[in-house]
Amino acid sequence: MDLGTVIGLVLVLALLFGAMAMGVGIGAYIDIPSVLIVIGGSVGALLVSFKMEQMKNFVKIFMIAVKPPQQDVPELIKKLVDYATQARRDGILALETAANNEENEFLKKGLSMAVDGNEPDTIRDLLEIEMEQTSSRHKSNSAIFSNWSGLAGAMGMIGTLIGLVAMLLNMADPSAIGPSMAVALLTTMYGAMIGNIFGNPVANILNIRNDDEMLVMQMIVEGIMSIQAGDNPRTLEGKLLSYLPPANRESQFD
Repeated sequence: MDLGTVIGLVLVLALLFGAMAMGVGIGAYIDIPSVLIVIGGSVGALLVSFKMEQMKNFVKIFMIAVKPPQQDVPELIKKLVDYATQARRDGILALETAANNEENEFLKKGLSMAVDGNEPDTIRDLLEIEMEQTSSRHKSNSAIFSNWSGLAGAMGMIGTLIGLVAMLLNMADPSAIGPSMAVALLTTMYGAMIGNIFGNPVANILNIRNDDEMLVMQMIVEGIMSIQAGDNPRTLEGKLLSYLPPANRESQFD
């Protein structure tokens, strides 16, 4: 669980609803027509904008922002260095059992190709293709939320226009002005809340999650290439540690 994301979402919702409650009460900010226009309209537009299989994973994609896959980078570096040590001592074929038992599918694929004797360029090309496709899928998923932000804001403006038209058509009836004005204002508020609480922030953190995963995958590619080339394990460790901030670089050979 990413505490920063969870705390941020809880904090902003608590502050907003708390401010509403201290004013005229939360009930004054609830308007069903505005909800239908903004949420219903924006979700409907998302269904037009993206494939159904993507939208089916909407909640799953959101949960990646809240609870991302754990990446133990120092442990990964240690594992790659151990593989390099074993391959240099016993030959790369000695990694066949390790490759078959490896839980990281990307690392397993790279090790297996190295053990099978594929050319280095072939291994790098195939792994980099998988990286590109994985990143492309992640960016497509994050685009759902960035688009939701824009669509919710647009639906809020449409709701505002609907409310203003209704208000102008009923100027002779003072009792109709209030509900029409509520639709006009609350739709804009709902659109802004969706865009700035769930849309853009979630899209941004999903892009950061993608960058983190791409970094790990790039480290694996470099590790596989060094293992196949028979590089010194210390050299490999130094190369992999360079991907980390200086404060997090801790060598197992020290």
